[in-house]
Amino acid sequence: MTTQTYSKGVLYVVLGGIFLSSGGLLVRFVDQASPWAILFYRSLVFTFTVMLFLLLRNKGAFKDQFRAIKPIDFLVSFLLALGFIFYLLSLFNTSVANTVLLLSTGPVAAGVLAYFVLGESLKALTFVSMGLAFAGVCVMVSGGVSGGDYLGMLFALGAVLSFACFVVLLRYLGPQRDMMAPTALAGIVAALMCVPMLLPLGDSLMISAKDLVIAVCLGSVQVGFGFICITLGSRSVPAAQIPLLGLSETALSPLWVWLAVNEVPARNTLIGGAIVLVAVLLQGYAGMRSDRQLR
Repeated sequence: MTTQTYSKGVLYVVLGGIFLSSGGLLVRFVDQASPWAILFYRSLVFTFTVMLFLLLRNKGAFKDQFRAIKPIDFLVSFLLALGFIFYLLSLFNTSVANTVLLLSTGPVAAGVLAYFVLGESLKALTFVSMGLAFAGVCVMVSGGVSGGDYLGMLFALGAVLSFACFVVLLRYLGPQRDMMAPTALAGIVAALMCVPMLLPLGDSLMISAKDLVIAVCLGSVQVGFGFICITLGSRSVPAAQIPLLGLSETALSPLWVWLAVNEVPARNTLIGGAIVLVAVLLQGYAGMRSDRQLR
């Protein structure tokens, strides 16, 4: 496997955040489908999308990539699937503001975990970018954060920890290996985790054609392309910086909804989103500049 530059990894992760930011807009168009049904179909389409990417990238090595999966690689699949589930449960048990605010602590969780597991140190600029991004998120959700809904906030923390462990494990296993196949299997794991919640609902898998199209878009464009890019970027970007650069999702989500359905965001949302984008650009630019100087 060829060595990937830091600059290319940054571009992959930022692009992944842009794809993930489409989720809020797509969910706005869901009519009647239950969240579990959407998640079930989204997860299956996610697996299909990543497998199609692998097939198109190197048809001859497609089967070999899955044969090369080791037992520990299934932990990558499980952690990503768990993050999918916890994120959804958080949105349905607390406010979006609470969920977004807690998810913004992802860079800190990943950074601390990477320090102890991988020995990756945090640069001063990364600390500054983290603080700036967290301040931006606080501005975005100001006035919308509530102290109750503790179950939803607990699910959000579960999502933070799941994604942080996923990112660190990718960094631990992935620099010299292709971890795209284990990432692809996360969709199947998430779909299986949805089944116990769907069975008591009887015909809950019978959804309208419109909702099915939205689920397909969520599985392909949003999380499919999003985590393809993040998995590729993890080969050369330190663990703490991956969720930090991925915060472009948080900043851009309200913008797409505004442009597409004319849902005008509050002024604080726009100001906070701009601050988050500045933090992401600061980290990305400084890192790529340092990378060019080292070459």
